[in-house]
Amino acid sequence: GGGSAMAPAEEPQPSTVPSCPLPGKICDVSRSERPRSCCGMAMAGFRTAKYQLPEWHRRNAGIYYKAFAVSEEAERGRTEAKHLVKHAAASAQRAQEHSKTTLGQRLQDIHFWRVELQKEIMELDAETNLLAAQKLRLERALDATEVPYTVVIDNLECRERRQPPDLVIDEVERQLLKEADLIRDIRDLLKRTIIQATTQIRSNRIQKENCELDWSDKVETYHIDDKCVSYCNDSTNVQFHPSSVKFEENASTPKSWAQFSHDNISSAEQEKLASVQLRSLINNIIHDASEDLRMQRAAVNEAFDNHCRMLDDAKLRLEQHLEKILKDIGDEEANIVALKKAIREKEAHLKVAHTRLFDRSFRPNIELCRDEPQFRLVSEVEELTVFLEALKRKLMESEQNLKNLEETRMKLEKEIAVKSNSIFIDRQKCLSHRVRYPVDLEVASYK
Repeated sequence: GGGSAMAPAEEPQPSTVPSCPLPGKICDVSRSERPRSCCGMAMAGFRTAKYQLPEWHRRNAGIYYKAFAVSEEAERGRTEAKHLVKHAAASAQRAQEHSKTTLGQRLQDIHFWRVELQKEIMELDAETNLLAAQKLRLERALDATEVPYTVVIDNLECRERRQPPDLVIDEVERQLLKEADLIRDIRDLLKRTIIQATTQIRSNRIQKENCELDWSDKVETYHIDDKCVSYCNDSTNVQFHPSSVKFEENASTPKSWAQFSHDNISSAEQEKLASVQLRSLINNIIHDASEDLRMQRAAVNEAFDNHCRMLDDAKLRLEQHLEKILKDIGDEEANIVALKKAIREKEAHLKVAHTRLFDRSFRPNIELCRDEPQFRLVSEVEELTVFLEALKRKLMESEQNLKNLEETRMKLEKEIAVKSNSIFIDRQKCLSHRVRYPVDLEVASYK
């Protein structure tokens, strides 16, 4: 390269080297190796431009050696390259297959949890629907208690209209008050249970939503990983994404990932179990309430029947007494008439006796004799007077008796009217009203 810059007349410089750099020991020939010139300084101009023969041979040998070494090096490089290509191909293929296998396993994991979540969602949904149906039964049962309650209150109000002698705190009243309290308690219990069911339904829906969100994430992830499995070297839609070769800060671990779905399913299971227990409880509540109400209604009706029977007996006895009193009044009136007639007759006798005595008092002088007729007449008057007094006393007594009988009759009639009123209230107003209300809450809860 350096000689080309000089004039062509001159000899080539000894420093000329091939364009490919050679090892230092060949290129830089040290001055001391050159043979000493015998001609001294006079020949210096010629010496500088020339090599010695051994030097030339050495240089050629160096070039051959270098070419051989370079060739050998290149061949070794090619062999290594071939090995590397082969190794890289096998390794890349292995890595891709391994990645594909792990993706496939991951798909199985995702599929497992997805199926589990889907099953849980469907079960929880079905359970929520069943609980909602139970809640509806509670509401219907609560509605069904309204009529019995108004009937009981109406019964109690009606019985307030009984007349004073019959306005007693009897067994019927006690049972009615017990029934009113029972219905109030049942209504409170049903209301509380409805609130409980509403809360449980809300909890079920929240858990179902959590599972649904998890499930939809799993479905999306399944599609992504499924797409990833399908990629191969020939795929047209693959490209470089250097920025994605990193772990996300907020990424989950396989353990926390599985735990998340496990916890969701576990929570859903707990809610489902609570829901099942609540449904069973609701069944029992409705059944027990219906049973209690039915038994209490039977007790009230029995008390009513007994009381009505007692009233009927009392009224019958009063009517029998009244019948007797009416007969006694008739007899007493006839007796009074007879007494008055007897008095009138005795008075007529007395008038005759008096008139006889009066007329005989006009007998003149000695004729005014206390003879037998006079004695007889006096004793007759005395006798008649005693009888009359006795009859008049008896008449007064009879009139007083008649008055007493009349008062008793009025009392009995009033008492019978009170009993009739009580019977009317208990039988017509209360019992006939009670027949109408539905007693079976359990049946009512399905309507």
